[in-house]
Amino acid sequence: MSARTAAIGLSAHSGWAAMVVLGGTRAAPSLLDRCRVTLVDVCDPGAKQPYHAVEFLCVEEATGRLDGYLAAATRMAQQSIAAESKKLKELGIALKSVGILESSSRKNMALASILASHALIHAAEGDHYRNALSAAAEQLRLEVCRLQARALEEYAMKCLRLPVKRLLDTVNGLGREAGPPWGADQKKAALLAWTLLNTH
Repeated sequence: MSARTAAIGLSAHSGWAAMVVLGGTRAAPSLLDRCRVTLVDVCDPGAKQPYHAVEFLCVEEATGRLDGYLAAATRMAQQSIAAESKKLKELGIALKSVGILESSSRKNMALASILASHALIHAAEGDHYRNALSAAAEQLRLEVCRLQARALEEYAMKCLRLPVKRLLDTVNGLGREAGPPWGADQKKAALLAWTLLNTH
């Protein structure tokens, strides 16, 4: 792989995600871009919290509505990632990988069980947006890494072979150079993207 490659890190929320794009190498990462990715149609009031929107529908109708929300979120995610890839290509940089921060919630539960539990509805909505981001990246033929946020620092230490203080200092330094916003979402997304960079 050429050193002129880039990786994206994503931290998802209800209706949006923080995106951080890193280039360079694992030895010397550089911040190329960061932005907010919109994942909902603002004209659809139910789209931001899709599982809340279908909470009292029958399973069949809820499934259809959720499929529609997921398709829309995936389309918007794909447009954002593709636009970022195009910008990088114009700079002679190839986007190779996308990392998505995961929650520790239970996966693959039956829809009827999810809709019967308010806590599970909230967890499913988080997964909804992460699934949209993942599907969008896969459609663009990018490598996708989904990693639980709570395991990120330990994973990064093993992957990058650096102590956690060095990792966090480097990530904080990237943010200082670029200026705000550089909160927890951007820092975690940057650290995940760093682990996906070319090793040389």
